[in-house]
Amino acid sequence: MRNLRMAAVALFAAAAGILALPSSPAQAHGAIQVPGSRTWFCYQDGRNPQTGAIEPKNAACAAAVAQSGVTSLYNWFAVLRSDGAGRVSGFIPDGQLCSGGTGGPYNFTGFNLARTDWPTTHLTAGATMQFKYNDWAKHPGTFYLYITKDGYDPTKPLAWSDLEPTPFDQVTNPPANGGPGTDDGHYYWTGKLPAGKTGKHLIYSVWSRSDSTETFYGCSDVVFDGGNGEVTGIGGGGTTSPSPSTPTSPSPSVPVSPSASVSPSNPGGTGGCSGMYNVVSAWSGGFQGQIMVHAGTSAVNGWNVSWTFPGDQKVAQVWSGKATASGSLVSVTNESWNASVPANGSVTFGFLASGTAATQLQNLTCTTG
Repeated sequence: MRNLRMAAVALFAAAAGILALPSSPAQAHGAIQVPGSRTWFCYQDGRNPQTGAIEPKNAACAAAVAQSGVTSLYNWFAVLRSDGAGRVSGFIPDGQLCSGGTGGPYNFTGFNLARTDWPTTHLTAGATMQFKYNDWAKHPGTFYLYITKDGYDPTKPLAWSDLEPTPFDQVTNPPANGGPGTDDGHYYWTGKLPAGKTGKHLIYSVWSRSDSTETFYGCSDVVFDGGNGEVTGIGGGGTTSPSPSTPTSPSPSVPVSPSASVSPSNPGGTGGCSGMYNVVSAWSGGFQGQIMVHAGTSAVNGWNVSWTFPGDQKVAQVWSGKATASGSLVSVTNESWNASVPANGSVTFGFLASGTAATQLQNLTCTTG
């Protein structure tokens, strides 16, 4: 919005013939959205859709805003160095990776905070997934994705020695969908996540423009726990916002952007569990959904997930669970072979349903026993 206001002022002045502004290099803008960067997720967490104010609910996001100010989230797509030229280690100092150092146009130093409670994307090691990078402004260039080494400690400031020395994924000039100048416009490409990873990690993204030296940097907090793109930690642990849409074919085997909702019941408590939902695919008249049952700090022995569909959707088939339904209310209990979930572990079940794909489930609850 700040950029739009500046553009409007310049256009008015030029039309009136009363002001000549000096020219300045145009800046690209963008940040990784799947898996989401800290600035993107904290913007979603804090933005009040009614007032437009930034009101963080996630504790890590609130701490970042306390240090860097709300401007850092109004400009979530501008973690950049105009003189970056694709440089990484030796250019951005240790402990300042997530802010792109301190030489950018805005203060993002609060996003360097070493914490374990940043919004997090749940992934499966070795899985193929679609990455998405916002294209607030479109420019040619190359995207690089790095992963932290085994033994990564999120309670310590991120250093270059914490990252594997070579990117696990790299793509030049991928296709784009929508945009520019919107939250949901993005570049997209399919890649494979590193194999053998478990627990908390960080994916470090670098976008190096080929038509200038401008380079973008970003930190995405992830956990390899068998997830499929579910996001936790946004909005106080309640419900995530949908990821940007992706072109899909009307086939139940084609994945779409995960639009996850998370149950607030017993989140991470002793013996507790939570349910995280995402749409796997959708077609005319039906869709495939999936729910990950995530255990808290203690193992779970037996679980039940229930929810209410927001419309006239009806469950047609469930696998890896036993379902009962009454109207829009659905309840799924474990099978004998997946009743036990280890501490901080997860199991998943899937279903087919009729009707328009539900991007969110109402009253999504997980109970144990």
